[in-house]
Amino acid sequence: MDLTNLLVQAVSGAIGGSAAGAAANQYSLGGLGNAIAGAIGGGIVGQLIGTFVGQAVEGWVGNIGGGVVGGAILTLLVGVIKNMTSK
Repeated sequence: MDLTNLLVQAVSGAIGGSAAGAAANQYSLGGLGNAIAGAIGGGIVGQLIGTFVGQAVEGWVGNIGGGVVGGAILTLLVGVIKNMTSK
């Protein structure tokens, strides 16, 4: 695990989380919440993609793609759980 890769995944995850929150307003956590959830999801999913897929999706494309997808998924998942518990 390289720190540079993790930072790229976290930043791209924050961007993906913010985009997901803007696209699905009903599941938005607010600007900061979307970015934090996205960064966490980007780091986790980015590392998992690197571990399981390996050489097929390596380098900047894999880091950015995994970060964006992971950030969007975790942001929407937390937003859905938040909406379900607030009702």
